[in-house]
Amino acid sequence: MQSWPEVVVPSVPGEGPPLRLYDTADRAVRPVTPGPIASMYVCGITPYDATHLGHAATYVTFDLVNRILRDLGHEMHYVQNVTDVDDPLFERAERDGEDWVSLGHRETNLFRSDMTALRVIPPRDYIGAVESVDEVTELVDKLVASGAAYVVDDAEFPDVYFRADATEQFGYESGYDRDTMDRFFAERGGDPDRPGKRNPLDALIWKAERPGEPSWPSSFGPGRPGWHIECAAIALNRIGFGFDIQGGGSDLIFPHHEFSAAHAESLQGADRFARHYVHTGMIGLDGTKMSKSLGNLVLVSKLLAAGVDAAAIRLGLLSGHYRQDREWTDEVLAAAQDRVALWRKATALDTAQSADDTVARVRQHLADDLDSPKALDAIDAWATYALSTGGSDAGAPGLVVDVVDALLGVQL
Repeated sequence: MQSWPEVVVPSVPGEGPPLRLYDTADRAVRPVTPGPIASMYVCGITPYDATHLGHAATYVTFDLVNRILRDLGHEMHYVQNVTDVDDPLFERAERDGEDWVSLGHRETNLFRSDMTALRVIPPRDYIGAVESVDEVTELVDKLVASGAAYVVDDAEFPDVYFRADATEQFGYESGYDRDTMDRFFAERGGDPDRPGKRNPLDALIWKAERPGEPSWPSSFGPGRPGWHIECAAIALNRIGFGFDIQGGGSDLIFPHHEFSAAHAESLQGADRFARHYVHTGMIGLDGTKMSKSLGNLVLVSKLLAAGVDAAAIRLGLLSGHYRQDREWTDEVLAAAQDRVALWRKATALDTAQSADDTVARVRQHLADDLDSPKALDAIDAWATYALSTGGSDAGAPGLVVDVVDALLGVQL
């Protein structure tokens, strides 16, 4: 699947401290320690609707991670999927009287356009579920052969399920108790009441063909991939087991990330699919989490069409800490627009005070679990001082332009 255009990232002199991120499984901030090539897998969209600010906040967050690791001298192998075959896609297509393939292509193209406007560095591998079906069926075969999965006793729909107890450490990533797991499993795409399952938490990995739905051949009969195993297969075949960072929104912690990790771990006989599990908070509107199902969406494409500067959208998202659930309001956007104007006015000066300390502070704040609010404050302080006091450093405005572009992804 085609990704979006590359982003030119300027080089900034010097180097910041090593990156430290909160790890969901360890419940602590700890160092990210990749080798020369840093590997990151971030779950992509299910393309049945346009990109909203909740999506954008997640992809902007991991774009910061990408940029910081590049600034530290690492080459990046970034992988992202597209769940371009799934129930929500079929349901929306049927509701609107549209072909599900056409719907998926249109919304994926819109997502690419939004990511381009927000200057998100594209993944090296951008993989759709449809193009990874052969990889999934191979993984399903191995899981069934190992005893980690089974076929339900259903002559009409012989679905294949992964056993939640197939790994001893199941639940380590989320840390949730069983009641919480049961609740989230039911709310987030699970089917606890499916007859024939051995455990209500067992997760679907191959859905047997249903009337009117697309299917592909497998050793268990025609069908299509489950959600969690799609990501496990794509990650394993692109960056391998034990990659550096698995990322996504906090609503993916369970069941999606817990199960995608468990699928891989059961085959490897090892206990850590990714070295770091990183999750973003939710973006709310009027006190409620922004989601497609609720329809309370602020769409990136509509903001852009209304003339809102992509730099302001990005800064509005970065004005709160990535792990916090937070609100998108008119005030957040207005403050971001004022911030863009302040920075552009200051960096248009011929000379200003030295920006070396500001660059160091920006790097330090971002390395400390992506503390973007403090990084933005550091640029604010430089810009305000430059406009009120001036300075004699002719290179300072350009240096600030470069660091804001390279590390924050904002073009002034």
